[in-house]
Amino acid sequence: MNAPPTLARRLGLADAVAIGLGAMIGAGVFSAFAPAAQAAGPWLLAGLAIAAVVAYCNATASAQLAAVHTIAGGTYAYGRAELGAWWGFAAGWCFVIGKLASCAAMAMTFAAYAAPAGWERPVAIAAVAALVGVNLLGVTRTALAAKIIVAVSLLTLAVAVAAGFTAPAAAGGAFAGELPSGVWGLLQSAGLLFFAFAGYARIATMGEEVRDPSRTIPRAITIAFLVALVVYAAVGTALLWTLGAAGTAGSNAPLSDAVVAAGWGWASPVVRVGAAAASLGALLALIAGIGRTSLAMAREHDLPTFLSAIHPRFKVPHRAELAVGVVVIAVVAFADLRGAIGFSSFGVLLYYLVANLAAYRQGAAVRRYPRWLQVLGAAGCVLLAFTLPWQSVVAGAAVLGIGLIARAIRLHRERARAAD
Repeated sequence: MNAPPTLARRLGLADAVAIGLGAMIGAGVFSAFAPAAQAAGPWLLAGLAIAAVVAYCNATASAQLAAVHTIAGGTYAYGRAELGAWWGFAAGWCFVIGKLASCAAMAMTFAAYAAPAGWERPVAIAAVAALVGVNLLGVTRTALAAKIIVAVSLLTLAVAVAAGFTAPAAAGGAFAGELPSGVWGLLQSAGLLFFAFAGYARIATMGEEVRDPSRTIPRAITIAFLVALVVYAAVGTALLWTLGAAGTAGSNAPLSDAVVAAGWGWASPVVRVGAAAASLGALLALIAGIGRTSLAMAREHDLPTFLSAIHPRFKVPHRAELAVGVVVIAVVAFADLRGAIGFSSFGVLLYYLVANLAAYRQGAAVRRYPRWLQVLGAAGCVLLAFTLPWQSVVAGAAVLGIGLIARAIRLHRERARAAD
């Protein structure tokens, strides 16, 4: 019997870091700070610190697992290998469903900055179609596009932060004050900001396409996480300084408003271009990550096996990526998911709960980090997941339940057919 086709190892360290940063910078900076400020007020940076601690624990768990399991699929594959098929399925299902919502949200965010009024949905659909096309041309094209988009995004953020720190200190007192919703609001803020760190999962899902993965993936995850943390801390500080907690919470485009408040009105179009580019970067990496996880799940019959095909020339999971594009375009056409951060965060936190549990199970021979980091990471994932807005928790739990029930029905039918 011929071995199933595999993906090609074409990515180096810089490529992997760019893909991870493209996912993180776009997902977080332009979308998560306003709702997080609503929850935490002047304690926004404390919420960011809590999110960063949990994200660091999760990053170390992912790095440790990726060094051993050098295949596509991320925590879906790790969970299956270390904990069992049901745990892996739960992680993969949470990732795919949550990130499909994120794809639609990022497409609509791009359109909100780049499209003329009334043309948001057609432009968002065109963006999804174009980026699916880029991914279908091969993973090296994806990495090149990610590098360009990350460079534009970071340059834009540098302009916005510089503008913020030249503003008068009228809002400087916004770094202190009471929590508007108490400790619960602080934790909710951390859960929302965790959404901004989730991009390093994209690096782990591409374990079958990275050269020397046991060395490259852990390094790429660590570098991307640290760069993103520095960027987020600078942006959060600049927003509080310029707009204050109330101004940040009440803004639909806080970075654009911050440069205007600082007297850098000329830079507002630059920020809009950067926001559009960052959203495209996140969308590009999300499509790639969901495609690889879908490929891994299809190989194990947890998704239709039709999706397990790999293109003979470009060495990408072309059917899985086309399916992702079709689903996201349908969602963009008929729904508005710009408020899907909580839903996505719930799914991703459960995904990383499985990662921490799987890493905890690994023995001393492959251990890179102490087990207490995985204990802290797992506890943090549960705590932040269930302090998200209740609508996000209910929706996320319902979708997880539907997936588990569907898998149970499929397995029951397979056993019945085998018995016959």
